[in-house]
Amino acid sequence: MVKIKIDDREIDVPPGSNLVDAAALVGVEIPTLCYLQGYEPSNSCQVCTVKDCRSGRLISACGTKVVEGMEIENESEEIRDVRRTALELLLSEHVGDCRAPCDFACPAHMDIPLMLDQISHENLRDAIVTIKADIALPAVLGRVCPKPCEKGCRRKTADGPVAICDLKRYVADVDLASDDPYLPPCKPATGKRVAIVGAGPSGLAGTFYLRRAGHTCTLIERNDALGGRLRSEEDERSLPRDILDAEINQIIRLGVDVRLQTAITTKEELDALCDEFDAVLLAIGQTTPAQVEQLGIKSSRKGIDIDSKTYATNRRGVFAVGNALRGKGMVVRSTADGKEAATIIHQFLAGWKKLGLGHDFASRIGRLESGEIDEFLANSTPAPRSVPAAGTDYVSCDATEQSERCLGCGCVAHNKCKLERWSEFYGANPNRFPRVRRPYEVVGRASSVLFEPGKCIKCELCIKIAERAQEPLGLSFVGRGFDVLLSVPFEGQLDEALTKVAEECVDACPTAALSFAPSRQPPELTQIEIPGRIKANK
Repeated sequence: MVKIKIDDREIDVPPGSNLVDAAALVGVEIPTLCYLQGYEPSNSCQVCTVKDCRSGRLISACGTKVVEGMEIENESEEIRDVRRTALELLLSEHVGDCRAPCDFACPAHMDIPLMLDQISHENLRDAIVTIKADIALPAVLGRVCPKPCEKGCRRKTADGPVAICDLKRYVADVDLASDDPYLPPCKPATGKRVAIVGAGPSGLAGTFYLRRAGHTCTLIERNDALGGRLRSEEDERSLPRDILDAEINQIIRLGVDVRLQTAITTKEELDALCDEFDAVLLAIGQTTPAQVEQLGIKSSRKGIDIDSKTYATNRRGVFAVGNALRGKGMVVRSTADGKEAATIIHQFLAGWKKLGLGHDFASRIGRLESGEIDEFLANSTPAPRSVPAAGTDYVSCDATEQSERCLGCGCVAHNKCKLERWSEFYGANPNRFPRVRRPYEVVGRASSVLFEPGKCIKCELCIKIAERAQEPLGLSFVGRGFDVLLSVPFEGQLDEALTKVAEECVDACPTAALSFAPSRQPPELTQIEIPGRIKANK
């Protein structure tokens, strides 16, 4: 065995090991993109850079064999900066969206492409689970939301956006009308108690996600019915009361205590809540600075003053959301506030020293150039946009057809992609360097394997895998410099190049440049847990 040190930790490793494999033996993960155990390293991505403490040189961990007495620096600010820069250089050429534009446009950041795919396969039960992971009141929002997600839909510029909001409403209505409406599981009781003051959209959403996290919730409302502005500002035609009541009832069914006709307007009343509960969430709707000050907390020009990153007021354990902050806003923005505040309050109750939603990395293509939309439209259904007439809803076949209009703009490897994972971990900025990107294109439409040249980082892994398997054609690089491109020899098709190891190549690709066509079901991949990433209570 060879004795080396990694970050002052002395370890014994087999001779001949490279630093990546040696570190892995003792549970230390050195990030890699272009390396796969069992294959010769290409040393191309530089994400595995470490420092040889004795020489002071920066070296590639995948291409360096261990030497007796070697001392390696793996986790220092200098190494983090080097790795971050390497990632940012790769991202400057990356042509792909981690998440679809509609996802970014939705304040609740629901996984819209997944919902649409589930509807297209008539998996409505799975679709409502996807929806309620981020939206507590989908049947309500399907009726009153101004549809920012559809404004962000990439198909809008071609022949009209996908009818996301109506499809969400369809799934929620079918669920509510069923004999067994979806009731999400709640985590084991934490022993912590939270008071939610105000039962409008933000208070209801906050209650929903706090209860799912295992906290005991008491919903306090000054009126004699729950709903807040949903009940006072929306008429029966736009929001039928039976729908509103049914959706609120689903939240209460999680095991929520309710106190009606109970107003919290003074510092003394808020003091009493703080004594009774471990945390308080103020969702009291539009309010004046004077009314806020009567509660004994700091006000802003539009309402309650908070830390914008944590929804925390100046009083410990008291948080605020919704129109109590901004005066007036979209209902979907208020429900998103409730979900995000629930995440923060969950951290607070768990004793976290630093509260926050975390860095959420995403690469984006941005504005499409002329002709690029055709690449997205190539494999989509040509059906025109269609929404139900007023007072009606989709039938199953129409909903399926409309969901299939989705262009699938998001990455198929979102949350499984190594480039995304390490970019998020190191806080890489995809816009640090000027973007010099290829046109967006997909090669291999006639094959079961697709190739996106704009995502390829020339790691050679697929070439090596195909070569070892003795594929008849395999893969190779053609061209020079920036124009180097992965290709099938003799102008063959990808299915001809990868007759034995297609799944292995797709699985090894660190950026999802290789993927399976939608018509072919890919093998189940394991979702990567991103170190330090914070997700809402899913």
